[in-house]
Amino acid sequence: MIRTMVVDDDALVRLGLVDLLAQDPELTVVAEAADGLEAVELAARHRIDVALMDIRMPRLDGIAATRRLRALPDGPRVIALTTFDLDEYVYRALAAGADGFLLKDTPPAEIARAVHVVAGGQGMLHPSAARRLIDRYHRTGEPRAVAARGRLEGLTPREGEVLRELAVGRSNAEIAAVLGMRESTVKAHVSRILTGLGVGNRVQAALLARDAGMAGDGG
Repeated sequence: MIRTMVVDDDALVRLGLVDLLAQDPELTVVAEAADGLEAVELAARHRIDVALMDIRMPRLDGIAATRRLRALPDGPRVIALTTFDLDEYVYRALAAGADGFLLKDTPPAEIARAVHVVAGGQGMLHPSAARRLIDRYHRTGEPRAVAARGRLEGLTPREGEVLRELAVGRSNAEIAAVLGMRESTVKAHVSRILTGLGVGNRVQAALLARDAGMAGDGG
């Protein structure tokens, strides 16, 4: 059972998300919060696997709350869920440690699927958010690319291959198939990559790889 928390200052939105998640027998909502501060307090008291996090809220916004949640021992993974796909929100949410970014108009089944995907250690981005990240990659200046490549120099050749596949959105199982490895070996490589790069999750690792020019548009 995947334990979730819904965080939104709009009571009707919270109710809708709780009802949506209740339709999936493998998901359970163990906490609801009306702002980021309450979310952090609840996460400290409950074991939560995935938090659905609104961005714009009073007292403590979703970006700051995500940063605090990810700093907790065994803190939950976070999916940022907002009405707007502005560049600022996408980048700041991912930089704060969110594993996913979805718009509130995402079909219910896709939101539930995102919870499963993120709980499994993968990243999940709304298509428009992914497009913005690709566009940003194409606009990346040389100084940023040089800095990113410098951070990747400590990886082994095999870890570099795994990161390249991760950067185009492949799951651990897909990476294992492409590189002829066991999935458990891929997981071990991903863990070492995150530690070596000093990033909190695979989405941040993928962004760094894109900045370094390791991946194009996929394929």
